Amino acid sequence: MRLFSSVAAVATLALTGPALAQTPAAPALAQTQAQAAPPAPADENDAGEAAFEARGEAFGHSMETMAAEMQAAAAQSDKAKAKTDLDALQARYQTETDAFVAEMQTFAAGQGAPADQLAAAATQIKAIPAMVRAQVEQAAAAPAAPAQPQ
Repeated sequence: MRLFSSVAAVATLALTGPALAQTPAAPALAQTQAQAAPPAPADENDAGEAAFEARGEAFGHSMETMAAEMQAAAAQSDKAKAKTDLDALQARYQTETDAFVAEMQTFAAGQGAPADQLAAAATQIKAIPAMVRAQVEQAAAAPAAPAQPQ
C-alpha cells in the first residue's frame, strides 16, 4: 500500500519546502517522515489510490503555500499584526489539514491500514500547521547572518 508513502511525502514536502529550507529542523523532520513510510509495490496503485495520491499532492502544494504565506506574515515589522496574521493563517490551514486527515483516514480504513500507523500519520499531519508556524517564527526571530564578503 502506497498510502503511507504518500502521506510521508506530503508531510515531508510541507516541512521541507523551499520556504522552510533554511530552518534547521526541516532536514531532521524530513528524515523522520521518510523512515516512517517505506515505499510499497507499484502494482497496488488502483484508481482510488491514484485519486487519493492526487489529493495528497494538492494538499502538499497547499502546505507549501501556507509556509510561504506564514513566512511573509512573520517577516512584517509590526509584530502584533504578524501574530494576528499568523493566527488567521494557522486557523485557515488547520481546517484544511483536518479535512485532509479525515479523507486520509476514510481511504486508509477502506484499504485495511493498521490503526496504529493510521493514528500516527494523522497526528503528524494534523501538527503540520503548528510546526510550520513555529519554524517560521523561529527563523524570523533569529538574527540575520552577516553578509559574506565577496
